[in-house]
Amino acid sequence: MNVSEEFVREAAAYERLPDGRVRCLLCPHRCTLREGQTGLCRVRRNVGGRLVTLNYGAVSSLAVDPVEKKPLFHFYPGHFLLSLGTWGCNLHCPFCQNWEIAHGTPPVRFFSPEDVLALLDRCPECAGVAFTYSEPTVWYEYVRDTARLVRARGGRVVLVTNGFIEEAPLRELLPYVDAMNVDLKAFRPETYRRVLRGRLEPVLRTIALAAERVHVEVTTLLVTGMNDSLEEVEEIARFLASVHPEIPFHLSRYFPAYRYTEPPTPVDFLLRAFALARRHLRYVYLGNLRRADGETTFCPACGSPLLVREGFTLREVHLERDDAGDWRCPYCGQKIPIVGEVLFPRI
Repeated sequence: MNVSEEFVREAAAYERLPDGRVRCLLCPHRCTLREGQTGLCRVRRNVGGRLVTLNYGAVSSLAVDPVEKKPLFHFYPGHFLLSLGTWGCNLHCPFCQNWEIAHGTPPVRFFSPEDVLALLDRCPECAGVAFTYSEPTVWYEYVRDTARLVRARGGRVVLVTNGFIEEAPLRELLPYVDAMNVDLKAFRPETYRRVLRGRLEPVLRTIALAAERVHVEVTTLLVTGMNDSLEEVEEIARFLASVHPEIPFHLSRYFPAYRYTEPPTPVDFLLRAFALARRHLRYVYLGNLRRADGETTFCPACGSPLLVREGFTLREVHLERDDAGDWRCPYCGQKIPIVGEVLFPRI
């Protein structure tokens, strides 16, 4: 693929090897590349014995989205995010919902980090920026540079990611991130290896490490014939509870996409998985299925509805803030893990 020079920068995480080869150290693939070779992500190439990124500032998708669309239900509820995506991905999910930009060659436009700040200034309803749609970790250098500027300006930074990144670059990036939604695609190592061409363990490490430092929510798409067993759902819920029982967990309904033609996730199975996950986690939600009980945040102590959503729209808020700034249930006083301000719906 021919790439305009304006999108080319030297990569941040790599090492030089003998004979002009380089090894990428950004994700667990650790691709070793000869001159002219490109990594599995399609956006990193050996050029003259240097590893360069081919997508710096290359924006394929740009929109203003509700924070709930990421999905993030416990982070600045009711707010919006300036959302950007690029192209390329380091996993190869055959059911990818954004395959045109993840695995295709979409048209792109150059936006410098300063350009993003200018756009954010024109979006008063935006709490910050989300790097989403495609995999943001393979956009590493641009995400890092833009996130630094956004944070310095007082904005928030969100990553919607598959979590398949090495520990060192993740640690370097986290100081500039406020929230992440990590897509945990399965809980079987063989599924990651055989179907997704990745590995499970690094994703679990990302979730645990990120949850110590930023707000984390997790999404699992329940794909027919791949990860659709109650046993696997319960294993995921138990793992998340071991990290923190208040991690919000989104169980999302699959629909056929890209190379996968299996039928959509049965609603009955999704509801059983929902009930099972709630035995281990306090905040479980349903995605791609419009149900009030799957979209509402309930108090884990008294069961009262606190944040009532309709799709991606926040319809009702029943919360109060204490003197320490924590959000609490107004009916029983239970502390509710909500990060940031809540944008109350206009009546």
